[in-house]
Amino acid sequence: MELINLSDIYKIYNVGGEEVRALDGVDLTINNNEYLAIMGPSGSGKSTMMNMIGCLDTPTSGIYHFEGEEVHIMDDAQLASIRNRKIGFVFQTFNLLPKATALHNVEIPLVYANIRKEKRIDMASKALKDVGLGDRMHHKPNELSGGQRQRVAIARALVNNPSIILADEPTGNLDSKSGHEIMEILDNLHSKGNTIILVTHEDDIAKRAKRTIRLFDGKIIEDEISK
Repeated sequence: MELINLSDIYKIYNVGGEEVRALDGVDLTINNNEYLAIMGPSGSGKSTMMNMIGCLDTPTSGIYHFEGEEVHIMDDAQLASIRNRKIGFVFQTFNLLPKATALHNVEIPLVYANIRKEKRIDMASKALKDVGLGDRMHHKPNELSGGQRQRVAIARALVNNPSIILADEPTGNLDSKSGHEIMEILDNLHSKGNTIILVTHEDDIAKRAKRTIRLFDGKIIEDEISK
Protein backbone atom coordinates (compact mmCIF):
# COMPACT_ATOMS: atom_id res chain seq x y z
CA MET A 1 0.00 0.00 0.00
CA GLU A 2 1.33 3.43 -0.94
CA LEU A 3 2.27 5.46 2.12
CA ILE A 4 4.28 8.41 0.79
CA ASN A 5 4.37 9.96 -2.66
CA LEU A 6 6.68 12.81 -3.65
CA SER A 7 6.05 14.17 -7.13
CA ASP A 8 8.37 16.68 -8.86
CA ILE A 9 9.59 18.07 -5.52
CA TYR A 10 11.86 21.12 -5.54
CA LYS A 11 13.36 22.88 -2.55
CA ILE A 12 15.17 26.04 -3.63
CA TYR A 13 17.14 28.39 -1.41
CA ASN A 14 18.67 31.75 -2.23
CA VAL A 15 22.21 31.85 -0.84
CA GLY A 16 24.20 35.02 -1.43
CA GLY A 17 22.12 35.87 -4.48
CA GLU A 18 22.56 32.40 -5.97
CA GLU A 19 19.84 29.79 -6.39
CA VAL A 20 20.61 26.50 -4.62
CA ARG A 21 18.43 23.51 -5.50
CA ALA A 22 18.59 21.34 -2.37
CA LEU A 23 16.01 19.06 -3.99
CA ASP A 24 15.81 19.19 -7.75
CA GLY A 25 12.70 17.53 -9.19
CA VAL A 26 12.50 14.49 -6.89
CA ASP A 27 9.95 11.72 -7.55
CA LEU A 28 9.67 9.03 -4.87
CA THR A 29 7.07 6.51 -3.71
CA ILE A 30 7.42 4.67 -0.39
CA ASN A 31 5.08 1.81 0.41
CA ASN A 32 3.88 0.51 3.74
CA ASN A 33 6.43 -1.70 5.62
CA GLU A 34 9.39 -0.65 3.47
CA TYR A 35 12.88 -0.45 4.99
CA LEU A 36 14.53 2.36 3.06
CA ALA A 37 17.98 3.94 3.38
CA ILE A 38 18.68 7.41 1.99
CA MET A 39 22.35 7.99 1.20
CA GLY A 40 24.55 10.61 -0.40
CA PRO A 41 27.58 12.81 0.24
CA SER A 42 27.46 16.03 2.26
CA GLY A 43 25.38 18.59 0.38
CA SER A 44 23.53 15.98 -1.67
CA GLY A 45 20.11 16.82 -0.21
CA LYS A 46 19.82 14.05 2.42
CA SER A 47 18.88 16.39 5.26
CA THR A 48 16.46 18.33 3.08
CA MET A 49 14.85 15.07 1.98
CA MET A 50 14.52 13.97 5.60
CA ASN A 51 12.97 17.30 6.57
CA MET A 52 10.54 17.03 3.65
CA ILE A 53 9.47 13.45 4.38
CA GLY A 54 9.27 14.26 8.10
CA CYS A 55 6.99 17.26 7.52
CA LEU A 56 9.55 19.57 9.11
CA ASP A 57 9.56 21.59 5.90
CA THR A 58 7.43 22.07 2.79
CA PRO A 59 8.56 22.11 -0.85
CA THR A 60 9.12 25.21 -2.95
CA SER A 61 7.06 23.38 -5.58
CA GLY A 62 5.76 19.89 -6.18
CA ILE A 63 3.20 17.56 -4.59
CA TYR A 64 3.61 15.53 -1.39
CA HIS A 65 0.97 13.03 -0.29
CA PHE A 66 1.26 11.23 3.06
CA GLU A 67 -1.44 8.56 3.43
CA GLY A 68 -3.52 10.62 1.04
CA GLU A 69 -3.09 13.91 2.93
CA GLU A 70 -1.75 16.85 0.90
CA VAL A 71 1.30 17.87 2.90
CA HIS A 72 2.56 20.42 0.36
CA ILE A 73 -0.32 22.80 1.13
CA MET A 74 -0.29 22.46 4.94
CA ASP A 75 0.37 25.29 7.37
CA ASP A 76 2.63 24.97 10.44
CA ALA A 77 -0.15 23.73 12.75
CA GLN A 78 -1.22 21.05 10.27
CA LEU A 79 2.40 19.95 9.78
CA ALA A 80 2.85 19.70 13.56
CA SER A 81 -0.28 17.55 13.76
CA ILE A 82 0.86 15.10 11.10
CA ARG A 83 4.32 14.85 12.71
CA ASN A 84 2.79 14.03 16.07
CA ARG A 85 0.27 11.52 14.72
CA LYS A 86 2.18 9.76 11.98
CA ILE A 87 5.96 10.15 12.32
CA GLY A 88 8.37 8.84 14.94
CA PHE A 89 11.75 10.60 14.87
CA VAL A 90 15.09 9.13 15.97
CA PHE A 91 17.99 11.61 15.83
CA GLN A 92 21.77 11.16 16.03
CA THR A 93 21.90 13.46 19.06
CA PHE A 94 18.96 11.72 20.86
CA ASN A 95 17.16 15.06 21.59
CA LEU A 96 16.13 14.05 25.11
CA LEU A 97 15.16 16.44 27.88
CA PRO A 98 18.15 16.29 30.28
CA LYS A 99 16.21 16.84 33.51
CA ALA A 100 13.37 14.42 32.66
CA THR A 101 13.34 10.69 33.33
CA ALA A 102 13.30 8.17 30.48
CA LEU A 103 9.60 7.61 31.18
CA HIS A 104 8.75 11.30 30.95
CA ASN A 105 10.83 11.73 27.77
CA VAL A 106 8.83 8.94 26.12
CA GLU A 107 5.55 10.44 27.38
CA ILE A 108 6.08 13.79 25.62
CA PRO A 109 4.39 12.95 22.25
CA LEU A 110 1.41 11.63 24.23
CA VAL A 111 1.13 14.91 26.14
CA TYR A 112 0.84 16.75 22.81
CA ALA A 113 -1.77 14.19 21.74
CA ASN A 114 -3.85 15.05 24.85
CA ILE A 115 -3.81 11.49 26.20
CA ARG A 116 -4.72 11.23 29.89
CA LYS A 117 -1.90 10.70 32.37
CA GLU A 118 -2.66 7.11 33.44
CA LYS A 119 -2.81 5.90 29.84
CA ARG A 120 0.33 7.91 28.97
CA ILE A 121 2.31 6.17 31.69
CA ASP A 122 1.08 2.73 30.58
CA MET A 123 1.94 3.41 26.93
CA ALA A 124 5.36 4.92 27.72
CA SER A 125 6.22 2.06 30.10
CA LYS A 126 5.36 -0.53 27.44
CA ALA A 127 7.45 1.28 24.82
CA LEU A 128 10.47 1.32 27.15
CA LYS A 129 10.04 -2.37 27.96
CA ASP A 130 9.84 -3.11 24.22
CA VAL A 131 13.36 -1.64 23.74
CA GLY A 132 14.78 -3.43 26.78
CA LEU A 133 14.73 -0.51 29.24
CA GLY A 134 12.07 -1.66 31.66
CA ASP A 135 14.57 -1.29 34.51
CA ARG A 136 15.74 2.19 33.51
CA MET A 137 12.43 4.08 33.34
CA HIS A 138 13.21 6.46 36.18
CA HIS A 139 16.78 7.24 35.13
CA LYS A 140 17.66 10.59 33.57
CA PRO A 141 19.70 10.78 30.35
CA ASN A 142 22.98 11.53 32.18
CA GLU A 143 22.50 8.25 34.07
CA LEU A 144 22.24 6.26 30.83
CA SER A 145 24.81 5.14 28.25
CA GLY A 146 24.66 6.45 24.68
CA GLY A 147 23.04 3.24 23.50
CA GLN A 148 20.45 3.42 26.26
CA ARG A 149 19.67 7.05 25.40
CA GLN A 150 19.06 6.06 21.78
CA ARG A 151 16.76 3.27 23.00
CA VAL A 152 14.78 5.91 24.91
CA ALA A 153 14.59 7.94 21.68
CA ILE A 154 13.32 4.88 19.79
CA ALA A 155 10.72 4.21 22.50
CA ARG A 156 9.58 7.84 22.18
CA ALA A 157 9.38 7.45 18.40
CA LEU A 158 7.26 4.30 18.77
CA VAL A 159 4.91 5.33 21.55
CA ASN A 160 2.27 6.93 19.30
CA ASN A 161 2.24 3.93 16.94
CA PRO A 162 3.33 6.13 13.98
CA SER A 163 3.02 5.29 10.28
CA ILE A 164 6.80 5.69 9.77
CA ILE A 165 9.96 5.77 11.87
CA LEU A 166 12.41 8.30 10.47
CA ALA A 167 15.93 7.67 11.77
CA ASP A 168 18.60 10.29 11.01
CA GLU A 169 22.12 8.83 11.47
CA PRO A 170 20.82 6.80 14.46
CA THR A 171 24.21 5.21 15.21
CA GLY A 172 26.33 8.32 14.52
CA ASN A 173 27.12 9.05 18.18
CA LEU A 174 27.49 5.43 19.33
CA ASP A 175 30.31 2.93 19.62
CA SER A 176 30.14 -0.06 17.27
CA LYS A 177 28.57 -2.45 19.82
CA SER A 178 25.82 0.01 20.81
CA GLY A 179 25.28 0.91 17.15
CA HIS A 180 24.80 -2.75 16.27
CA GLU A 181 22.26 -3.15 19.09
CA ILE A 182 20.29 -0.11 17.88
CA MET A 183 20.22 -1.45 14.31
CA GLU A 184 19.01 -4.82 15.64
CA ILE A 185 16.08 -2.99 17.26
CA LEU A 186 15.25 -1.19 13.99
CA ASP A 187 15.53 -4.47 12.05
CA ASN A 188 13.15 -6.09 14.52
CA LEU A 189 10.67 -3.21 14.27
CA HIS A 190 10.64 -3.62 10.49
CA SER A 191 10.00 -7.35 10.83
CA LYS A 192 6.98 -6.50 13.00
CA GLY A 193 5.51 -4.35 10.22
CA ASN A 194 6.92 -0.87 10.86
CA THR A 195 8.00 1.34 7.95
CA ILE A 196 11.59 2.47 8.55
CA ILE A 197 13.29 5.34 6.69
CA LEU A 198 16.97 5.58 7.51
CA VAL A 199 19.22 8.53 6.64
CA THR A 200 22.87 7.50 6.74
CA HIS A 201 26.26 7.94 5.10
CA GLU A 202 27.52 4.55 6.29
CA ASP A 203 27.36 1.67 3.79
CA ASP A 204 27.23 -1.05 6.44
CA ILE A 205 24.21 0.63 8.07
CA ALA A 206 22.45 1.14 4.74
CA LYS A 207 22.95 -2.52 3.82
CA ARG A 208 20.48 -3.48 6.54
CA ALA A 209 17.70 -1.74 4.60
CA LYS A 210 15.82 -3.51 1.80
CA ARG A 211 15.98 -0.52 -0.54
CA THR A 212 18.61 2.20 -0.95
CA ILE A 213 18.20 5.61 -2.57
CA ARG A 214 21.28 7.66 -3.41
CA LEU A 215 21.12 11.43 -3.80
CA PHE A 216 23.53 13.73 -5.57
CA ASP A 217 23.02 17.49 -6.08
CA GLY A 218 19.39 17.19 -5.03
CA LYS A 219 18.53 14.43 -7.50
CA ILE A 220 17.93 10.70 -7.01
CA ILE A 221 20.69 9.05 -9.01
CA GLU A 222 20.08 5.47 -7.83
CA ASP A 223 17.10 3.54 -6.44
CA GLU A 224 18.13 -0.03 -5.67
CA ILE A 225 16.21 -2.91 -4.05
CA SER A 226 18.29 -5.48 -2.17
CA LYS A 227 18.24 -9.01 -3.51
